[in-house]
Amino acid sequence: MPKTAPLHLHLESARKRNPLFHLTEERWAAAAKRHRALARRLTVTIGWDGDILDTALRTADLMINSNPPQVRLRERAPRLKWIQTTGAGIDPLMPLDWLPADITLTNNSGAHGAKAGDSCAMALLMLNAQLPRMLGHQREHAWQPLYTTPIAGKTAVIIGFGDLGLAAGRAAKKLGLKVIAVTRSGKAGRPADQAYPVSRLDQVLPKADFVVVTTPLTSQTRGLLDRVRLEKLKPGAGIVNIGRAPIIDYTALRSLLEKGALSGAVLDVFEPEPPPPDSPLWNTPGLVVMPHISCDDPRYVDSLFDFWFENFGRYVGGRRLRNIVDRGLGY
Repeated sequence: MPKTAPLHLHLESARKRNPLFHLTEERWAAAAKRHRALARRLTVTIGWDGDILDTALRTADLMINSNPPQVRLRERAPRLKWIQTTGAGIDPLMPLDWLPADITLTNNSGAHGAKAGDSCAMALLMLNAQLPRMLGHQREHAWQPLYTTPIAGKTAVIIGFGDLGLAAGRAAKKLGLKVIAVTRSGKAGRPADQAYPVSRLDQVLPKADFVVVTTPLTSQTRGLLDRVRLEKLKPGAGIVNIGRAPIIDYTALRSLLEKGALSGAVLDVFEPEPPPPDSPLWNTPGLVVMPHISCDDPRYVDSLFDFWFENFGRYVGGRRLRNIVDRGLGY
């Protein structure tokens, strides 16, 4: 590569976040060793909770941040051209009216597939075996056998068929399930057996033995599974949510679980997180509360940095970046 002036990359972390997601000097140094040639083209600063943010923004060309600064961004960061978010979902950043038109925003979509597939397989098997209800019986010291049929041949409706949906679909197919994808366009490739647009969701839900929610949170998906739609599910259906909490009416879901209308639910996302100690969700029968871990593993930041370096190679080579966020769609 020809010698050019180094670009300034600023990494910004928040101490209140789980250390799994911290952009530390040690993790960056390890990534830089894996990508030596590209790392030589960078000057890097690392900040915590805004301690050096204003100073860094004055000269930053690039940024990796879970929560980019939104107030007077162009004024504060005159050279900034590209922001990489540490997560896949950008719903907390919407609407993107704060983002200057000449700054590219990319997300970390694609980093969660392997773990998400494992988690969905586990959740589907748990729901098919009615394990969430049996765990409740265990806490009550109650011996109540629950007999269920094998999972193969049943139907999983997967709402959203991006990276998480594909992972869920592959997991479901390995278990012998029929996979129906529900997408914005009504189109989906393998492993979906069928695909429908969101406009036909009411017709699809009664077919589901399991519903897996993987779609991003947007203005179109907020409240998508409301009480009316949840009541369209067949008796004994199960629900998995690894997308975002506001997509499902949890109050209505809790009511159906308490009535025994559904076999159970495995929820990995909540609003707020964690649920407050007095939230009824903690004690809802048939409900498994997962602490937002279904898609992440301890190598998360390592994978993020490797993806970023691959994209940085595209950036300096004048090629289109991967994972550019569509400002209109919000993902």
